Amino acid sequence: MKTEKLYLDEIKNAYYTRFNAKVLSINENKLVLDRTLFYPQGGGQNWDLGYLQTAYGNIEVTEVRGRDIIEHHVSDGHQLSVGDELIGNIDWERRYSHMRMHTAQHLMSGLAYEIFDGIRTVGNQIHATHSRIDFNPVSFNQEMLDDLSSAANNLTTQSIKVSNSIMNRDEINSLMPEDRTNMNLLPKSVKDLRVVVIGENIDLCPCAGTHILDLSEIGQITIIGKKSKGKGTQRITYELGKPNKTITPNLDII
Repeated sequence: MKTEKLYLDEIKNAYYTRFNAKVLSINENKLVLDRTLFYPQGGGQNWDLGYLQTAYGNIEVTEVRGRDIIEHHVSDGHQLSVGDELIGNIDWERRYSHMRMHTAQHLMSGLAYEIFDGIRTVGNQIHATHSRIDFNPVSFNQEMLDDLSSAANNLTTQSIKVSNSIMNRDEINSLMPEDRTNMNLLPKSVKDLRVVVIGENIDLCPCAGTHILDLSEIGQITIIGKKSKGKGTQRITYELGKPNKTITPNLDII
Protein backbone atom coordinates (compact mmCIF):
# COMPACT_ATOMS: atom_id res chain seq x y z
CA MET A 1 0.00 0.00 0.00
CA LYS A 2 1.44 3.35 -1.09
CA THR A 3 0.11 6.88 -1.22
CA GLU A 4 0.24 8.54 -4.64
CA LYS A 5 2.14 11.82 -4.21
CA LEU A 6 0.35 14.26 -6.49
CA TYR A 7 2.86 17.08 -5.95
CA LEU A 8 5.80 15.00 -7.13
CA ASP A 9 5.40 14.31 -10.86
CA GLU A 10 5.60 17.90 -12.09
CA ILE A 11 6.56 21.13 -10.35
CA LYS A 12 3.33 22.72 -11.58
CA ASN A 13 1.34 20.21 -9.51
CA ALA A 14 2.51 22.00 -6.35
CA TYR A 15 0.35 24.95 -7.45
CA TYR A 16 -2.81 22.87 -7.00
CA THR A 17 -4.46 23.12 -3.60
CA ARG A 18 -7.45 20.73 -3.90
CA PHE A 19 -7.62 17.01 -4.60
CA ASN A 20 -9.93 14.00 -4.42
CA ALA A 21 -8.91 11.05 -2.27
CA LYS A 22 -10.16 7.94 -0.51
CA VAL A 23 -9.32 6.75 3.00
CA LEU A 24 -7.17 3.59 2.86
CA SER A 25 -6.51 3.05 6.56
CA ILE A 26 -7.08 4.64 9.95
CA ASN A 27 -4.95 4.42 13.09
CA GLU A 28 -6.72 6.59 15.66
CA ASN A 29 -6.07 10.15 14.43
CA LYS A 30 -3.72 9.13 11.58
CA LEU A 31 -5.28 8.75 8.14
CA VAL A 32 -3.67 7.15 5.10
CA LEU A 33 -5.17 8.30 1.79
CA ASP A 34 -4.79 6.69 -1.63
CA ARG A 35 -3.46 10.00 -3.04
CA THR A 36 -2.41 13.33 -1.57
CA LEU A 37 -1.17 16.84 -2.29
CA PHE A 38 0.00 17.25 1.31
CA TYR A 39 3.79 17.30 1.51
CA PRO A 40 5.08 15.23 4.46
CA GLN A 41 7.98 16.24 6.69
CA GLY A 42 11.21 15.34 4.89
CA GLY A 43 14.30 16.54 3.09
CA GLY A 44 14.54 19.48 5.47
CA GLN A 45 11.12 20.77 4.40
CA ASN A 46 8.25 21.13 6.84
CA TRP A 47 4.87 19.53 6.20
CA ASP A 48 1.84 21.17 4.61
CA LEU A 49 -1.21 22.18 6.62
CA GLY A 50 -4.84 22.35 5.51
CA TYR A 51 -8.09 20.52 5.96
CA LEU A 52 -10.19 17.64 4.62
CA GLN A 53 -13.74 18.18 3.38
CA THR A 54 -15.76 15.15 4.45
CA ALA A 55 -19.39 14.08 4.87
CA TYR A 56 -18.91 14.85 8.58
CA GLY A 57 -17.61 18.38 8.08
CA ASN A 58 -14.16 19.88 7.65
CA ILE A 59 -11.30 18.17 9.49
CA GLU A 60 -8.05 20.01 10.16
CA VAL A 61 -4.77 18.39 9.09
CA THR A 62 -2.18 19.24 11.76
CA GLU A 63 0.83 17.16 10.70
CA VAL A 64 1.89 14.98 7.76
CA ARG A 65 4.49 12.21 8.02
CA GLY A 66 5.78 9.25 6.04
CA ARG A 67 7.55 8.32 2.82
CA ASP A 68 5.76 5.66 0.77
CA ILE A 69 2.77 5.60 3.11
CA ILE A 70 1.74 9.15 4.04
CA GLU A 71 -0.07 9.63 7.37
CA HIS A 72 -2.27 12.71 7.78
CA HIS A 73 -2.65 13.60 11.44
CA VAL A 74 -6.11 14.98 12.25
CA SER A 75 -8.07 15.77 15.40
CA ASP A 76 -9.66 13.00 17.45
CA GLY A 77 -13.32 12.19 16.87
CA HIS A 78 -13.14 12.59 13.09
CA GLN A 79 -15.79 9.84 12.38
CA LEU A 80 -14.15 8.77 9.12
CA SER A 81 -14.11 5.13 7.99
CA VAL A 82 -11.97 3.20 5.51
CA GLY A 83 -13.35 3.75 2.02
CA ASP A 84 -14.75 7.22 2.70
CA GLU A 85 -14.15 9.77 -0.04
CA LEU A 86 -13.08 13.34 0.66
CA ILE A 87 -11.58 16.50 -0.81
CA GLY A 88 -8.24 17.69 0.56
CA ASN A 89 -7.42 21.40 0.78
CA ILE A 90 -3.90 22.79 1.15
CA ASP A 91 -3.00 25.95 3.10
CA TRP A 92 -1.68 27.87 0.07
CA GLU A 93 0.16 30.61 1.92
CA ARG A 94 2.27 28.10 3.86
CA ARG A 95 2.76 25.83 0.82
CA TYR A 96 3.85 28.68 -1.42
CA SER A 97 6.26 30.02 1.19
CA HIS A 98 7.86 26.57 1.37
CA MET A 99 8.09 26.42 -2.44
CA ARG A 100 9.87 29.79 -2.62
CA MET A 101 12.11 29.04 0.37
CA HIS A 102 13.15 25.63 -0.94
CA THR A 103 14.03 26.92 -4.40
CA ALA A 104 15.99 29.76 -2.77
CA GLN A 105 17.93 27.14 -0.80
CA HIS A 106 18.84 25.25 -3.98
CA LEU A 107 19.93 28.51 -5.62
CA MET A 108 22.17 29.61 -2.75
CA SER A 109 23.63 26.14 -2.29
CA GLY A 110 24.56 25.99 -5.97
CA LEU A 111 26.03 29.49 -5.96
CA ALA A 112 27.99 28.93 -2.75
CA TYR A 113 29.54 25.80 -4.25
CA GLU A 114 30.69 27.78 -7.30
CA ILE A 115 31.78 30.98 -5.54
CA PHE A 116 33.55 29.49 -2.51
CA ASP A 117 35.62 26.65 -3.97
CA GLY A 118 33.25 23.74 -3.62
CA ILE A 119 31.78 24.18 -0.12
CA ARG A 120 29.04 21.62 0.46
CA THR A 121 25.51 21.94 1.74
CA VAL A 122 25.34 19.50 4.64
CA GLY A 123 21.91 20.37 6.00
CA ASN A 124 18.91 22.61 5.56
CA GLN A 125 15.59 23.38 7.22
CA ILE A 126 12.73 24.97 5.29
CA HIS A 127 10.14 27.03 7.21
CA ALA A 128 7.43 29.42 6.01
CA THR A 129 8.90 32.58 7.60
CA HIS A 130 12.64 31.84 7.48
CA SER A 131 14.95 28.99 6.53
CA ARG A 132 18.53 27.88 7.10
CA ILE A 133 21.39 26.15 5.30
CA ASP A 134 24.44 24.46 6.82
CA PHE A 135 27.68 24.71 4.79
CA ASN A 136 31.01 22.90 5.20
CA PRO A 137 33.93 23.60 5.16
CA VAL A 138 33.68 27.37 5.43
CA SER A 139 34.12 30.36 7.72
CA PHE A 140 31.93 33.13 6.37
CA ASN A 141 32.77 36.79 6.83
CA GLN A 142 30.38 39.61 5.99
CA GLU A 143 31.90 40.20 2.56
CA MET A 144 31.34 36.55 1.63
CA LEU A 145 27.72 36.68 2.80
CA ASP A 146 27.19 39.89 0.82
CA ASP A 147 28.68 38.25 -2.27
CA LEU A 148 26.38 35.22 -1.90
CA SER A 149 23.19 37.23 -1.40
CA SER A 150 24.13 39.62 -4.22
CA ALA A 151 24.71 36.76 -6.66
CA ALA A 152 21.42 35.14 -5.66
CA ASN A 153 19.40 38.35 -5.90
CA ASN A 154 20.86 39.12 -9.30
CA LEU A 155 19.25 35.90 -10.54
CA THR A 156 15.93 36.28 -8.71
CA THR A 157 15.27 39.50 -10.62
CA GLN A 158 15.34 37.47 -13.84
CA SER A 159 12.83 35.06 -15.33
CA ILE A 160 14.74 31.77 -15.04
CA LYS A 161 12.82 28.53 -15.30
CA VAL A 162 12.87 25.74 -12.73
CA SER A 163 12.10 22.23 -13.95
CA ASN A 164 12.25 18.63 -12.82
CA SER A 165 12.97 15.30 -14.44
CA ILE A 166 13.97 11.73 -13.61
CA MET A 167 17.66 10.87 -14.03
CA ASN A 168 19.86 7.97 -13.07
CA ARG A 169 23.06 8.36 -11.06
CA ASP A 170 25.39 8.39 -14.07
CA GLU A 171 23.36 11.11 -15.79
CA ILE A 172 23.41 13.29 -12.67
CA ASN A 173 27.13 12.77 -12.07
CA SER A 174 27.89 13.72 -15.69
CA LEU A 175 26.26 17.13 -15.13
CA MET A 176 27.15 17.97 -11.53
CA PRO A 177 30.02 17.01 -9.21
CA GLU A 178 29.03 14.25 -6.80
CA ASP A 179 30.00 16.30 -3.76
CA ARG A 180 27.60 19.07 -4.87
CA THR A 181 24.59 16.78 -5.19
CA ASN A 182 25.46 14.68 -2.09
CA MET A 183 24.91 11.54 -4.13
CA ASN A 184 27.12 9.60 -1.73
CA LEU A 185 24.50 10.11 1.01
CA LEU A 186 21.74 8.43 -1.01
CA PRO A 187 21.26 4.65 -0.75
CA LYS A 188 22.96 2.89 -3.68
CA SER A 189 19.78 0.85 -4.15
CA VAL A 190 18.10 4.02 -5.44
CA LYS A 191 18.91 4.13 -9.15
CA ASP A 192 16.54 6.73 -10.58
CA LEU A 193 16.04 10.07 -8.86
CA ARG A 194 13.84 13.12 -9.24
CA VAL A 195 16.09 16.09 -9.89
CA VAL A 196 15.23 19.78 -9.74
CA VAL A 197 17.06 21.95 -12.27
CA ILE A 198 17.42 25.73 -12.17
CA GLY A 199 17.99 27.29 -15.58
CA GLU A 200 20.79 25.88 -17.69
CA ASN A 201 22.30 23.92 -14.81
CA ILE A 202 22.68 26.92 -12.49
CA ASP A 203 21.83 24.17 -10.04
CA LEU A 204 20.83 20.53 -10.38
CA CYS A 205 20.03 18.50 -7.30
CA PRO A 206 18.03 15.36 -6.39
CA CYS A 207 15.01 16.54 -4.42
CA ALA A 208 11.45 15.42 -3.65
CA GLY A 209 10.34 18.81 -2.31
CA THR A 210 7.91 21.38 -3.69
CA HIS A 211 9.33 24.22 -5.79
CA ILE A 212 8.37 27.25 -7.84
CA LEU A 213 8.43 27.36 -11.64
CA ASP A 214 10.45 30.58 -12.05
CA LEU A 215 13.19 32.26 -9.99
CA SER A 216 11.40 35.60 -10.29
CA GLU A 217 8.81 34.26 -7.82
CA ILE A 218 11.38 34.18 -4.99
CA GLY A 219 11.77 37.90 -4.40
CA GLN A 220 14.59 39.44 -2.36
CA ILE A 221 16.75 37.02 -0.35
CA THR A 222 18.15 38.50 2.88
CA ILE A 223 20.69 36.63 5.01
CA ILE A 224 19.71 37.47 8.59
CA GLY A 225 22.04 35.29 10.63
CA LYS A 226 25.24 33.26 10.79
CA LYS A 227 26.15 30.63 13.40
CA SER A 228 29.03 28.21 13.85
CA LYS A 229 27.99 24.56 14.13
CA GLY A 230 31.51 23.23 14.77
CA LYS A 231 34.04 21.27 12.68
CA GLY A 232 34.10 23.82 9.88
CA THR A 233 30.33 23.98 9.53
CA GLN A 234 28.48 27.29 9.51
CA ARG A 235 24.73 27.86 9.39
CA ILE A 236 23.18 30.81 7.63
CA THR A 237 19.57 31.86 8.15
CA TYR A 238 17.64 33.75 5.49
CA GLU A 239 14.23 35.24 4.82
CA LEU A 240 12.43 36.33 1.69
CA GLY A 241 10.77 39.57 0.66
CA LYS A 242 7.56 39.69 -1.34
CA PRO A 243 7.61 37.77 -4.64
CA ASN A 244 8.23 39.88 -7.72
CA LYS A 245 4.92 38.85 -9.23
CA THR A 246 1.59 37.70 -7.84
CA ILE A 247 0.92 34.00 -8.18
CA THR A 248 -2.46 32.43 -7.47
CA PRO A 249 -3.03 28.71 -6.88
CA ASN A 250 -4.79 26.39 -9.30
CA LEU A 251 -8.19 25.87 -7.69
CA ASP A 252 -9.17 22.93 -9.88
CA ILE A 253 -9.48 19.56 -8.17
CA ILE A 254 -6.66 17.27 -9.22
